Amino acid sequence: MSMIGEFTEARARPRLSGSGIFGLALLSLLGSFALVGPVVIPTDPAAQDFSASLAPIGGDYLLGADHYGRSLLARLAHGARLSFGLAFLTMLAAALPGVLFGLVAAWKGGWIERLMELLATVVLALPGLMLVLLLLAFSPGNYGPLFLGLSLTLWVEFYRVTRATSKTILAQLHIEAARVLGFGSGYILRNHVLPVIAPTIATLAAFAMATAIIAVSTLSAISVGLQPPTPELGSMIVELLPYYAEAPLHVLMPAMLIFLLVLGLQLVAEGDRG
Repeated sequence: MSMIGEFTEARARPRLSGSGIFGLALLSLLGSFALVGPVVIPTDPAAQDFSASLAPIGGDYLLGADHYGRSLLARLAHGARLSFGLAFLTMLAAALPGVLFGLVAAWKGGWIERLMELLATVVLALPGLMLVLLLLAFSPGNYGPLFLGLSLTLWVEFYRVTRATSKTILAQLHIEAARVLGFGSGYILRNHVLPVIAPTIATLAAFAMATAIIAVSTLSAISVGLQPPTPELGSMIVELLPYYAEAPLHVLMPAMLIFLLVLGLQLVAEGDRG
């Protein structure tokens, strides 16, 4: 391996702290529940049984039933899959253009970088949730505007961090040496820039997913996001809140699932930075 390659590999070697390992384990458990739960739990999350309204934990319903007699275990499993899946897709849709634009701006500079900066500034001029709400106004309760609005809000952070970090890396002597030796832009970016910024992008990705989960739950809770009977964790909390005195654990379970999802992502992000 060349000296340049050894330098890049040393810079890019990830270090995961104890909290990061715990967060990864927690996310693995929650991810397994989200992926496998809806498959192995045969109950339809929308199936109603009013005779089992607010059924307690245990018995015919392992985690109880809501006020419509719907299985909370089934709804939590589908809600976890929805939150996790939508957050992951939102993160990808924000990270891919954000990183790509950041690399292009850092490499090309000039008017291309100024144009990218202007576009990022225009997006940042509008508060994130306001942009999502504007798109949801055209099609309330649907996945598309929610996904698009969150992605448009989050890509700027990926772009700005990638551009700033890449410009610093591209100004270093080992990159200049690679250029002098005749290595092309694709080779340099792929082998000497991306491996170095990958841990930072991974940290941003974890924060972006946590932000998306909170945003989806908040918007659904205020009735402008996904609508019932869709098993979304935020809307489940609001639906069950009037029955808190009768079944407090029923309200706390979707709230605790949101908390654990966000906690796992935050711990992984902090662990990546350690």
